Amino acid sequence: MAEKHLTDGTTALTAQPRVIKIEAAEKSQNAQLRVAAYTRVSSDSDDQRNSFAAQNRYYAELISGKAEWRMVDIYADEGITGTSAAKREDFQRMMTDCRRGLIDQILVKSISRFARNTKDCLEAVRELKELGVNVRFEREGIDIANVSSELIT
Repeated sequence: MAEKHLTDGTTALTAQPRVIKIEAAEKSQNAQLRVAAYTRVSSDSDDQRNSFAAQNRYYAELISGKAEWRMVDIYADEGITGTSAAKREDFQRMMTDCRRGLIDQILVKSISRFARNTKDCLEAVRELKELGVNVRFEREGIDIANVSSELIT
């Protein structure tokens, strides 16, 4: 029969602790922020089409004009209501790309362009924050990295 060796626990207190050093992950100094834009107009009227084209052109120029940013895509839903995120194909594609880790920041003209439905807006903003994706609503001057999602609504 094997003899059992009993200890009083003092060995654990006197033994040298083992230190494991974990280096912090650093972003490369040359890393570019992966930026996307989301645009939407709710009707096919001439005014809305012009606004849609202007939004897309503005964001393409803004993002490509910054050396520290890299354009991911401009996600654009034309002639689609903002009351249901489920019906907006490019919005859903953008959310999928965020879940895949392809986007660091999203630029949007205004909260109403992002979502008209408070529930959809809150759910999307909360998920994006959780994924580490920042959203900037330009008209309202809101950057979700600096405010709670409930404040937005």
